[in-house]
Amino acid sequence: MKEGGRALTIHTLMNIGTLAKSYTVYAIDLLGFGASDKPAGYSYTMEGWAQLILDFLDEVVKKPTVLIGNSVGSLACVIAASESSQTLVRGLVLLNCAGGMNNKAIVDDWRIKLLFPLLWFIDFLLKQRPIASAIFERVKQGPNPVQLMPSISIPLLVLWGDEDPFTPLDGPVGKYFSSLLSKLSNVKLIVLKGVGHCPHDDRPELVHEKLLPWLAETFNF
Repeated sequence: MKEGGRALTIHTLMNIGTLAKSYTVYAIDLLGFGASDKPAGYSYTMEGWAQLILDFLDEVVKKPTVLIGNSVGSLACVIAASESSQTLVRGLVLLNCAGGMNNKAIVDDWRIKLLFPLLWFIDFLLKQRPIASAIFERVKQGPNPVQLMPSISIPLLVLWGDEDPFTPLDGPVGKYFSSLLSKLSNVKLIVLKGVGHCPHDDRPELVHEKLLPWLAETFNF
């Protein structure tokens, strides 16, 4: 294990065993997700989740960290990185990042609207309908990548499954991240063939094939 190496997974889990061979890995569920509490009276916001991430880094990790997130978790990581110093967040890895759904230029796409039936289905399975409703209403109202990315100068790896039905590469969110390659020198985009919205679940070995060399080349942990 390389001293000082840190990776934090947000919202859903990467293949922790593979990453943990070289890095210290922290996997957390944000409030309202997974095994974390789902308090009905809590004000679920993207900014609140980002602050939870930063508080965790400050109070638990206490060392520079690379944030790794998928979907809504990616967006929370972007917000956290935009509000932190490089002494706390050293890099970002985004897997099929969600877009703040209040921005018409980014999310005026029928495929993104399909997220809502899916999320309600997940909500039905978890029997947490009021909480899920609050969560995704907040996502709709929260910040979006267009607002945040210009303020982020740390190394950024974007992994995108080309068979994502919700935030496809040729949709507004995917097109925006693709356009960053010609605008921001700190951004690297890798398209994952035959992979859906959750690359770490669909093809974890392919994610690691792209992720591990980037971490080794970019950071001197």
